[in-house]
Amino acid sequence: MPHLYQRLVLFLLFFSVAMLPCIAQQTKEVLITESFKDVSFEVFIQKLEEKGGYTFFYRVEDVDSVRVTIKANSKTLPQVLAEALRGTELRFAISKQQVFITRGKSIVTTLPEGYFDNNQEAPSGKQPQFADETYVPKQENRKTTTSEVKLYEIGQSINSKATQANLAGTLRDAQSGEPIIGAYVYIESPVIGTASDQYGYFSITLPVGRHELKVRAIGLKNTRRQIILNGDGKLDIEMEEDIRSLKEVLVEAEKDRNVSGLQMGMERLDIRTIKQVPTAFGETDILRVVLTLPGVKSVGEGSTGMNVRGGSTDQNLILLNDATVYNPSHLFGFFSAFNPDVLKSVELYKSAVPAKYGGRLSSVLEITPREGNKKQFTGSGGIGLLTSRLTLEGPLIKDKTSFLLGGRTTYSDWLLKKLPNKSFSNSEASFYDLNAQVSHEINSKNNVYFTGYFSKDRFKLAADTLYKYNNQIASVKWKHNFHNQLYSVLTGTYSNYNYDISNEENAVNAATLTFGISQAGLQADFNYFPNSKHTVDFGASTIFYNVLPGSIEPNSSESLILPEKVQRERGLESAVYISDRYDITQKLSLSFGLRYSVFKALGERDVLMYAPGSPRSENTIVDTLSYSSGETIATYHGPAFRFSARYGLTDNSSVKVSYNRLRQYVHMLSNTTAMSPTDIWKLSDSNIKPQVGDQVVLGYYRNFRANTIEFSAEAYYKWMRDFLDYRSGAVIVMNQHIETDVANAEGKAYGVELMLKKATGKLNGWVSYTYSRTFARVNDPTVAELINNGAYYPSNSDKPHDFTLISNYRFSQRFSTSLNFTYSTGRPITLPLAKYYDGGSQRIVYSDRNEYRVPDYYRVDFAMNIEGNHKIRKLAHSSWTIAVYNLTGRKNPYSIYFKSQNGNIRGYKMSIFGQPIPTITYNFKF
Repeated sequence: MPHLYQRLVLFLLFFSVAMLPCIAQQTKEVLITESFKDVSFEVFIQKLEEKGGYTFFYRVEDVDSVRVTIKANSKTLPQVLAEALRGTELRFAISKQQVFITRGKSIVTTLPEGYFDNNQEAPSGKQPQFADETYVPKQENRKTTTSEVKLYEIGQSINSKATQANLAGTLRDAQSGEPIIGAYVYIESPVIGTASDQYGYFSITLPVGRHELKVRAIGLKNTRRQIILNGDGKLDIEMEEDIRSLKEVLVEAEKDRNVSGLQMGMERLDIRTIKQVPTAFGETDILRVVLTLPGVKSVGEGSTGMNVRGGSTDQNLILLNDATVYNPSHLFGFFSAFNPDVLKSVELYKSAVPAKYGGRLSSVLEITPREGNKKQFTGSGGIGLLTSRLTLEGPLIKDKTSFLLGGRTTYSDWLLKKLPNKSFSNSEASFYDLNAQVSHEINSKNNVYFTGYFSKDRFKLAADTLYKYNNQIASVKWKHNFHNQLYSVLTGTYSNYNYDISNEENAVNAATLTFGISQAGLQADFNYFPNSKHTVDFGASTIFYNVLPGSIEPNSSESLILPEKVQRERGLESAVYISDRYDITQKLSLSFGLRYSVFKALGERDVLMYAPGSPRSENTIVDTLSYSSGETIATYHGPAFRFSARYGLTDNSSVKVSYNRLRQYVHMLSNTTAMSPTDIWKLSDSNIKPQVGDQVVLGYYRNFRANTIEFSAEAYYKWMRDFLDYRSGAVIVMNQHIETDVANAEGKAYGVELMLKKATGKLNGWVSYTYSRTFARVNDPTVAELINNGAYYPSNSDKPHDFTLISNYRFSQRFSTSLNFTYSTGRPITLPLAKYYDGGSQRIVYSDRNEYRVPDYYRVDFAMNIEGNHKIRKLAHSSWTIAVYNLTGRKNPYSIYFKSQNGNIRGYKMSIFGQPIPTITYNFKF
């Protein structure tokens, strides 16, 4: 036995000596030597993570305004954090290799003393007592943590001399499986990054070797992957929702994109941002939110027609998944045509328009719908005073095929019946729209997408004239990956818009007026990524137009209206394009693009010929040429150039310049200054030339406080030619020779746009100011009487001053408020100045065109958003939105008109929303 005890003691002594280095290594404190001078908290944390292998947890909104200036010389982590956080409300707690940063709260990392007494469990139901201001952090998702720690070996080293390789993949939401648009994928040493496109696809060329690949995106948790890149390969990444994003409103996926990106004159709005902005009748309206952006205006209240940098409403190309939308509104512009629950994002291009887009002079508004949940069945909707909506989505084949169905309708008739004015109480107004989206992954290289949209409107005022109009839109896409650096998208689209106006009140005049336009298109786009500094896009497209300019039919046998039809018009627009972006250095980037388009006006049709050198009128018609079906009537073609450049002044500021030329072969004819269902579209032909526009832009961009505050200033000059203006007394509807009542005009527009935006924190939003002027003149030799004697005059969209404030404040996770303020100069107007009698008839003398202005416009809106609790396991998540549109009740003029009464001319001002409009909406999601 003594020998046994001696052996045991020797063994324990030997074991203790052997373990001393390990114990010393485990208990050894990491000492930090580093200097920090006015760095953001995020940069500060990244350095500490690199030094000591710690993982930090914190809310971005808690630290977005914190700057760190300290000098650490062989100090422990607690000493460094205590000094860095001195004077702030931030607290820290360390548990092994995890560090928790909180604001105004102390975190608990161990059980309270005495929680277990004499190794006995606490009595049933008894819980540990924590301080009131403490909370226990939730454990991070194990799958995400494992993915971030795991080392991924990608590609095979086929060529030992290769120094670079390409990494590609798709970013998807871990909960729904939907692609993530605009996420930033990058490494920090050396700095190389790229952004995911509308399909969530990214392609990045990196040096061969080991890297930490980082990914960040709107409303999602930042993630990273440890990779060893041997050769070309793929890595798909799933990202999880960040609940903390409820306190954020982000317009750009990349915090510094406005500074580091080459694109200018572009705004990207996430659907979260759009839903924050209060609008009339409590309905989330993407077009009204777009109207709050600098350089984007509307001619009047209640209109969703956009005027971008001096352009008219028909000069905007509105695309739903690449299919053209001709009328983007319901009920004469009171509601947007787009259901917010089925949309993902909106991109507006005001300048430097990508070469793949063409056909309009002013802007491109690309609306991207969601694909639908590939993981599980879900739904969402809302019930308001005037409208309701419901969206259902889910997998048809899990992780491969998803569907999304959305519907929306109105029941506004009950409100009209309550109005005391019989002109309104006898009226009716209704609409509905349907959306369908199906996406299917055939294999790793092929995906197909289908989008369908249908809407129908019906409006009748005082039992007199009935307006009916509808949209049908379809889009089919096939995306094919040739390899990591090249993929293509083949798109087929169909768009149809038609309306009819009928009057049955008086049997003698009872008739129905019909108009329609449709187009079918095919487009092939290719995206090539030679390396991380070089991106090439190229492709081709063709569109076939079919226009019914108008037809009228009697409604009854008693009607004296004779049947009449304006000749149908057809046209073919084709184009090829190529663009090349190249990052010469980290500071200097260039982009060149060329789009060449050809338009052919086609028969079957009769075309009037006029005496050369004489004004066009019925009296100067000299001949009529007849063209057979498919025969070319006129051909127009020409190049459209694109150029942009960026130079980085500092890490937080840059200057950019761009130039682009655009061509437009379709024209809109309207009796109003706003987009309405009675608009008529006209194709270019031998008498109507296509529109051509050029624009140059110079911009300065600067970010502050760790990219949380963005500032931009853009100055532009734009000149246009051959757009249509109207002669005095022009007849638009059922005109068999419209070229005699319109004139080719030329115009110029210039302005400065300033914008300051705070994207994160409890208080967020943006403020913008625009000074702009827009002028037009008619100097057309085919016009007998020149407008304003051929001098420039303010166009209908000329509103020199425009100021907008969008602000959101979140008091808690469940309660937030939004406040909007907008002001603009009144639009131009032509007024009657005097009257005289000639031959016994009264005549009116009018001012020069657009010589005067309607009163200035301003409006204040307010909204409160109240959310239910955020329990994960819950039948449905709900929220309430209480809003007041036009809080001050200002009677902003929609139009000014004049009537002759008892020999006197009287002016009247019509206001659409002349009093506060309160609304309440219940939203739900399951």
